[in-house]
Amino acid sequence: QVQLVESGGGLVQAGGSLRLSCAASGTRRSINTMGWYRQAPGKQRELVASVIRGGSTNYADSVKGRFTVSRDNAKNTVYLQMNSLKPEDTAVYYCNAAVGVGGFTYTYWGQGTQVAVSS
Repeated sequence: QVQLVESGGGLVQAGGSLRLSCAASGTRRSINTMGWYRQAPGKQRELVASVIRGGSTNYADSVKGRFTVSRDNAKNTVYLQMNSLKPEDTAVYYCNAAVGVGGFTYTYWGQGTQVAVSS
């Protein structure tokens, strides 16, 4: 069972920055994809950014140019550097990890960390 522990959320003014971290434990298998989703009140959970083990990244259009996702494979940790934050970035941010086992992919979620951006 993979455990994901997030840190780094908080309250920041518009235009500010935050850095989220998520450390995975409980597996010796390679984690294929790690990433971040977010869910604002009354909205569906959406992908923010993801990074595969080889380093290729994917971003939601709304965060391109402002957010940067990265990972440290040796530490099984994924980061999200968020710059130029906007009030619409306010949401609970969830870490996500996908692990391949025997042809199947298992998805794990962190508990979520709140990000609030004031105008």
